[in-house]
Amino acid sequence: MSDTRFHFHQGIVPLLVSIPHLGTEIPSDIRARQTEIAGVVADTDWHLDRLYGFLASMGASVLGARFSRYVIDLNRPASGESLYPGQTTTGLCPTETFRGEPLYPDGGSPDPSEVGRRLNAYWHPYHAKLRQELDRLRAEFGSVLLWEAHSIASVLPRLFEGKLPDLNIGTNSGSSCDARVLDAMTASLKDQPFTWVANGRFKGGYITRAYGQPEQGIHAVQLEMCQSTYMDETAPFEYRPDLAARVAPVVEGMVSAALKAVRSLPC
Repeated sequence: MSDTRFHFHQGIVPLLVSIPHLGTEIPSDIRARQTEIAGVVADTDWHLDRLYGFLASMGASVLGARFSRYVIDLNRPASGESLYPGQTTTGLCPTETFRGEPLYPDGGSPDPSEVGRRLNAYWHPYHAKLRQELDRLRAEFGSVLLWEAHSIASVLPRLFEGKLPDLNIGTNSGSSCDARVLDAMTASLKDQPFTWVANGRFKGGYITRAYGQPEQGIHAVQLEMCQSTYMDETAPFEYRPDLAARVAPVVEGMVSAALKAVRSLPC
């Protein structure tokens, strides 16, 4: 039976791809309390299910959010603590966009009771499914690759200086996966046209940090892509097949290299 809170496809290889910011839906009761700008859902990780279309032929498991991060951010800790202390970021139930635009009128932000309700309704079910599938894959294969798929506007002065590299790999500064997994990914990036960095501005969000436990056979990697590599970064945020055709094979090569490395590790 399908779950209306997320999309899920069960695969046949030790690879789970999580897309926690894919969702664009906002329940009507929440939307009624928000500002007009919230309805644009600009900070969505747009079209990643399409860009990662190659996962079907790889046999991957795929978990994707249905609801917008403007409802609750599935890649933040339930406690709401910042993952990047001292840096500007958005919270568990965001009250502003990446550009600083308010998502609620004055005095309308979610109170602790509402945050708790959203945790129970959306956050906990997603993470329960994530854990369930990781446990299933680890039990069958011994080791599993958890790939966190993300994208973001390439220029956001409020969050970072200048333009981001095209491909931003995060492994929690090397602690969320075996070093051989990261080495395999970076080796796959030779002789391709996109700029990249490992553990730069984006080192991995909550899911990468919380679930990446290489000593227990779970190797987590986050890829934060510049949206300029595959889509229009302004509304209506159209997918660009001409651009995507260039970057998708590079991403597929990264995923394939990381999966091969995980499968070669001793269990």
